[in-house]
Amino acid sequence: MAGQNLEDFKNELEPVLKELLQKARLNVIFRVEIAQGQEFISGVPEVIVNFSGIDEDILLARNGGALEAIEHLCGEILHMGAEERSLIAFDCHGYKEGRLQELKLTAATAAEQVATTGMPIELNAMNSRERRIIHVALQGNAAVRTESAGYGPARKVIVHPSVTN
Repeated sequence: MAGQNLEDFKNELEPVLKELLQKARLNVIFRVEIAQGQEFISGVPEVIVNFSGIDEDILLARNGGALEAIEHLCGEILHMGAEERSLIAFDCHGYKEGRLQELKLTAATAAEQVATTGMPIELNAMNSRERRIIHVALQGNAAVRTESAGYGPARKVIVHPSVTN
């Protein structure tokens, strides 16, 4: 991880994460491990923090909102830049891999519908990582183009038919 070995990173992360989980009163445990080439919403991380326990359903509720919040807070507390954050993935029971596949399927389905009907489709609001997955999944599709619209948590991807001359 950008010049830092896994043990050093674990030693920085573990006390922060333990305190966050304790203050949030979440009954989960975590394991910090080296990634084995898995692809996640954030890309291909070097380190994965896996959670399990009685309250894991809380982490995964509302599209993994609490899981994302904990990941964000740890990044802020540890003063991690965007590049460092992209090397770490927080996950629980393969949620993020499943979400990645779901987003790719959503992109393909939307592209097919737009190509068939000629009408744009506005997808549900997503965070920046998820919007990027949609954009990347469709960038090679000549029949459609994508754009993001809206602000903050209401920001969405719109899939349009390609403009032909």
